[in-house]
Amino acid sequence: MLQQPVNKTELETLGEFGLIAHLTNGFLLQNESSKKGIGDDAAVLHYGDRDVLVTTDMLLEGIHFDLAYMPLKHLGYKAAVVNFSDIYAMNGKPEQLTIALACSSRFPVEALEDLYEGFALACKNYGVDLVGGDTTSSRSGLVLSLTAIGSVEKGKAIGRDGAKKGDLLVVSGDLGGAYVGLQLLEREKSVFLDHPDAQPDLEGYDYILERQLKPEARRDIVELLSEMGVTPTSMIDISDGLSSEILHLCKNSGVGCALYEEKIPIDPTTYNMARDFEMDPTVCALSGGEDYELMFTISQNDFEKIKNNMLVSIIGHMTDAVQGAVLIDKSGGVHPLTAQGWNSFKPNSPDQAEEH
Repeated sequence: MLQQPVNKTELETLGEFGLIAHLTNGFLLQNESSKKGIGDDAAVLHYGDRDVLVTTDMLLEGIHFDLAYMPLKHLGYKAAVVNFSDIYAMNGKPEQLTIALACSSRFPVEALEDLYEGFALACKNYGVDLVGGDTTSSRSGLVLSLTAIGSVEKGKAIGRDGAKKGDLLVVSGDLGGAYVGLQLLEREKSVFLDHPDAQPDLEGYDYILERQLKPEARRDIVELLSEMGVTPTSMIDISDGLSSEILHLCKNSGVGCALYEEKIPIDPTTYNMARDFEMDPTVCALSGGEDYELMFTISQNDFEKIKNNMLVSIIGHMTDAVQGAVLIDKSGGVHPLTAQGWNSFKPNSPDQAEEH
């Protein structure tokens, strides 16, 4: 449930334009490409000899986030960062952000200040300029729509369609933590609803909670690959689950994939928590989503450059399209990969309660 500030300022006391000016006061432009930001009919951006990248996400209360356990500051941070992740997944750099917001009268100004503190922190941490947006009223809770704009050197954008047979499949970080963190939050919410006086049992679970509530975009991986002289042949961020993203790469590139279960990186906290929930940690990694790690393919010629780097793991290789996408389990069994991750229009998606 939304925690109301002690001192409340009703939205109607500021009005739409007064609210925009109030919430965005202090957002300064940081990029040369940002010529004019908030305060006019449109932002003015200039990129010269760079390609422009644009991505948009819409988030609805009760579908993509639950304010019973998602603090508004964390929501603002996460909503911005997951958009930045899409730009990094194209080998680009996010530079501008626009935010459209609809909310009901149950949100006082102070609540929206918390939300915008999260936006501001994300923009500061990633060097992104807030340059515009819109606000309106809502009868169905909080609605957010964010658009991130970025750039990449001409011809250097990396899509999902460049993987070749024999390429190595690589992923950053570890997987499954965000989904297991969500299960923990949902469990404690259920306990609270049954026993309002009970205190949440979250001690020792900081890592998986942060993976769910405050993910980070892997800017460091894009920079690392550039420093190592490695150019991925295809790339995608893991928002909908590992299996779904592999199938996207296979479809767009016209190839198959052999994924090795024993190579999938899973943090010990994630593994142990999954077992506590009587869940298969591998399934959590394959289908959970919201990890926002980068997955990419590279030529085998680049193997020596990355083989000893602790930030990435080689988890498989690309094959002929006729072989399909398969998981090779720890016993050598072969299983077709299926998309079990987020589906916006399917009520039983694994991460239905959270942003995809």
